[in-house]
Amino acid sequence: MPTIGIWVSHIFRYAGGVTKDKLRVVVIDDHNVVRAGLRALFDGDEHLEVVGEASTAEEAIRRVGLETPDVAVLDVRLPDSSGLDVCRKIRAGWPNTQVLILTSYADNDALIEAFDAGAAGYVLKRVDADGLIDAVIRAGRGERMFGEALDAALANRIRSGGDPGDGLSVLSLQERKVLDLIAQGMSNKQIAAEMFLSDKTVKNYVSHILTKLEMSSRTEAAAFAVEQAARRSMRYPAEEWSTTSRDH
Repeated sequence: MPTIGIWVSHIFRYAGGVTKDKLRVVVIDDHNVVRAGLRALFDGDEHLEVVGEASTAEEAIRRVGLETPDVAVLDVRLPDSSGLDVCRKIRAGWPNTQVLILTSYADNDALIEAFDAGAAGYVLKRVDADGLIDAVIRAGRGERMFGEALDAALANRIRSGGDPGDGLSVLSLQERKVLDLIAQGMSNKQIAAEMFLSDKTVKNYVSHILTKLEMSSRTEAAAFAVEQAARRSMRYPAEEWSTTSRDH
């Protein structure tokens, strides 16, 4: 079994022989105490550096865009959105940023959706400190840490005849991003400006999306995207502020 030190010697090697000293991490969780604890843990490790925090989905996207971290450590539930939707947006907008889901919820459906969203792993908050640091470093290396847990979740879904997916699994992360913007009412020209693409490239993406979803119009695709987002929100609802369970 390789040691963390050996892993790190590979993790931080970039083109041209330049080596980074530490993995840059953004912590995304709506509990102040959790964020403070994670910052203290990660900053106390010689291989990690917390470069930002966020408590909401909106703030998370902005912070990742500003910092372009190596790893975003992300809770499944946030006050204004599902963490899984945030994961998709991060992976589509900043593919070099790995996302590690850190949550209290041992949920097979969430585990499968985290994998589909492009997360590097799904870790429960009861993990010990060394295990969490190890998971962040492995995520930064580009590893995906699902393994037997994902196999078991998929087998359980098949046995129970559960929901086969959110209907968007046939799309790439970039195609999902385009579809999200279509659902927001953006034109091809606006999408091109938002994603720094040419109008022709966006037009091709839209065509591929309609073909994969077997739909005839962008309006139909947009309505479908909104419906799927609503389903995810019902399954993994955003946490509400509570004076009894929330720090201030």
